[in-house]
Amino acid sequence: MILPIVAYGTSVLRKETEEIDKDYPDLDLLIEDMFETMYAAKGVGLAAPQISRSIRLFIVDTSGFNEDDEHPELADFKRTFINPIIVEETGKEWKFEEGCLSIPGIREDVSRQPNITIEYYNEKFELIEEKLDGIAARVVQHEYDHIETILFTDKINPLKKRLIKGKLNDIARGNIKVNYRMKFPLIKAKH
Repeated sequence: MILPIVAYGTSVLRKETEEIDKDYPDLDLLIEDMFETMYAAKGVGLAAPQISRSIRLFIVDTSGFNEDDEHPELADFKRTFINPIIVEETGKEWKFEEGCLSIPGIREDVSRQPNITIEYYNEKFELIEEKLDGIAARVVQHEYDHIETILFTDKINPLKKRLIKGKLNDIARGNIKVNYRMKFPLIKAKH
C-alpha cells in the first residue's frame, strides 16, 4: 500500500525515534509498504518518520542512481536498516546535491564524509556490520539523519536556508504540486 509522505514542518520529523524488535506489529508489511511508497515517489530512500512512524527504521534502493550505468556499485544496493548505528564516519567531507521526499522541489549541496561503518539489523533481524562509501554512504547518512530528527536543510549554509525559507513555508502549507501522496502539517491530506 502506498502511504502518504509527511511534509516539512510535520512534528513527527522532529520527534525522537524508538528502537523496535522483531515482534513489531506487521513489520514485514510495513517494510513492503515503505518500498512501494518510495518507488511511487521515485525516491532512493525512505525513513519511518517520513510516513508518521517514530521508529528507527529506514530503507534504501540506489538503483535509481545507476540509470546511465555510471555507478554500477549502486545497481544492487537495496537494504532495510533496523535500529542502525553509524559506528564511524571518515574521509574528507565532499559536497553533493541532496533532496528529500518530505521537502519536494528543493535541492541543495550538503557536505558529508564519504566513508561510513554502520551496524544494523536487516529485515530478517540478522545483525550486519557494513562499510559503505560514496553515494551509497551518503544515501544512508541522509536516511539515518531522519531517524536522528535531522533534515538535510539543517546542514546547509545558513544564508541559503534563509533564501529557501519561503519555499519551506509553502511546503508546510501544502502550496506545492507533487506527484505522490503527501500529508501536510497545516492542511488536510492531499494527493
